[in-house]
Amino acid sequence: MKPDIMRLIQGNEACALGALRAGCTFFAGYPITPASEIMETMARELPKKDGKFIQMEDEIGSLAAVIGASWAGAKAMTATSGPGFSLMQEHVGYASMTETPCVIVNSQRGGPSTGLPTLPSQGDVMQARWGTHGDHPVIVLTASSVQTTYEMTIEAFNMSEKFRVPVILLLDAVISHMRENITFPEIEIADRKKPVSTDNFTPFSDETFLAFGKGPRKLVTGLGHDERGYPKTTDGTIAEERLKKSFERIDQHLDTILRYKSYFLGDAEWLIISYGITSRAAKAAVDKLQGVGIATGLVDLQTLWPLPEKLIRDLSERVEGILVPEMNLGQMIMPIRMVVEGRATVQALNRADGRLFQPDQIINAVQKMQQKNGQSISKPTNIFR
Repeated sequence: MKPDIMRLIQGNEACALGALRAGCTFFAGYPITPASEIMETMARELPKKDGKFIQMEDEIGSLAAVIGASWAGAKAMTATSGPGFSLMQEHVGYASMTETPCVIVNSQRGGPSTGLPTLPSQGDVMQARWGTHGDHPVIVLTASSVQTTYEMTIEAFNMSEKFRVPVILLLDAVISHMRENITFPEIEIADRKKPVSTDNFTPFSDETFLAFGKGPRKLVTGLGHDERGYPKTTDGTIAEERLKKSFERIDQHLDTILRYKSYFLGDAEWLIISYGITSRAAKAAVDKLQGVGIATGLVDLQTLWPLPEKLIRDLSERVEGILVPEMNLGQMIMPIRMVVEGRATVQALNRADGRLFQPDQIINAVQKMQQKNGQSISKPTNIFR
């Protein structure tokens, strides 16, 4: 798409178009509400670009195929929702252990189990970080509009290629199915970093990547291994060293990984930290609060993991309180409280009924925080007009 072209498209379609723009040439998946349109769009568009599409027997096989395609040299992705994401967790761990670049899109719906198939949720946040067993690095992104869905899909591929890690993009049923006008900005596309020389090349020594069939022989295993890929299951120090290097690869580049949007932070006495679809109601709430003299700011997180700890810590030192609205019963609130360490009050606002927050609910929560803090509420009769 040309940057100056504007189109009215669905969130799932924007995700697929972002993947294609990023250079995705392989998609494997299994249909599931509310993510199916991503798969349908890729099924239609990939063959036009000499890419490969395959519908697998289930979500377990889908991510397995994506990992195999990645090692064959393709930029590869899958898309699912909560139940399918649960099934993928073993292979999320395998992709982490084998340092495999791949993208997993999860359009969240109410759960657990089959749950609320057509209703939105933000209930997979902690699973995205800790779903698979063992310590493992992961990058988790999210989006609050159709525009940012397109952009963050491209960034998911870029980060996956740069850091050799599975990147998870969390959408939700509303973002996936809503339609908005978007443009197609020029975004730099990252390709895999190849070694300068294959002499004495080891496939897990750094972030460079050579696909199967290129360069020297490679061994890829989910077992603990050394930098050559050879299993080292009786020496935990070697496995720990490999894991630490994968974590360091991310920790050393937080400046490029951590993404967020800020709003009215300059003089904020109260702070809202939100993400995904909830940030839309939060932004409207901030506008109304500011309009009646309540200095409130917003951080709209686009990177959930790793968490922007320094940003949150710095803000907590100068605000009275922090509100964390989530469409779950309290997930991001836990790590945020740990980062704040009592510097400011951190209050949760939760719902898991498949309904979106309204701005007035967030406004009421901020006002209650004011009251608990002994502050008067400015012009309460005007706030909902």
